[in-house]
Amino acid sequence: MKGKIFFVEDDVALAMVTKDSLELEDYEVHHFENGEIAWHKFQKDTFDICVLDVMLPKLDGFDLAERIRNKNADIPIIFLTAKSLQEDKIIGLKIGADDYITKPYNMEEFVLRLDIFLRRTRPTKIDLKDPQIFPLNKYTFDFDNLTLQFEQQATKTLTLREAEVLKYFCENKNIILRREDILKKIWGKDDYFMGRSLDVFITRIRKYLKDDPSLKIENVPSVGFKLILE
Repeated sequence: MKGKIFFVEDDVALAMVTKDSLELEDYEVHHFENGEIAWHKFQKDTFDICVLDVMLPKLDGFDLAERIRNKNADIPIIFLTAKSLQEDKIIGLKIGADDYITKPYNMEEFVLRLDIFLRRTRPTKIDLKDPQIFPLNKYTFDFDNLTLQFEQQATKTLTLREAEVLKYFCENKNIILRREDILKKIWGKDDYFMGRSLDVFITRIRKYLKDDPSLKIENVPSVGFKLILE
């Protein structure tokens, strides 16, 4: 079994087709038709990844995602959004979602995205590679455990996408990174709405790093960004 999916979609026909397709790919899919029932179940069970429609009865996808993120800081959350509602994507990312898939979606791409997220969040126990820990002045960033710690204070748990963005900056500190290169590295493609997504994640990471003034992500106009360690 590849992973246990928390799937919330009120379009019954679409949900059944998606569920059947994912089960053929060896996923365990738990489908719910409204946000309220889904939230009740989420509190009592454990899942590997969440796939949420935005427009849900009882409790919409945004409110449900906020509750999920408050309860579990590191579970991947992917939104399903209508193609005509592009701003939903930005709102979802601000709430704490990791990615979004636009309806109507290609099932092969859908499965690929799920595989990628689950592979990254569930490393095998026999993986003996060196831990990916990055010192960032007064912060310590542990990519493997998705954590960011300021001195000896409490640890902040990042989402997978936040951690991937920060890791790319850490690997290229004090170097100007072009927007299109970041987008292709993290999201796999460069387009307008992926760019908006990047801006949301940069804002969130800056907020996490605000306690150390010697560390900052600087805008490079018309080019991209630069992680500066003084």
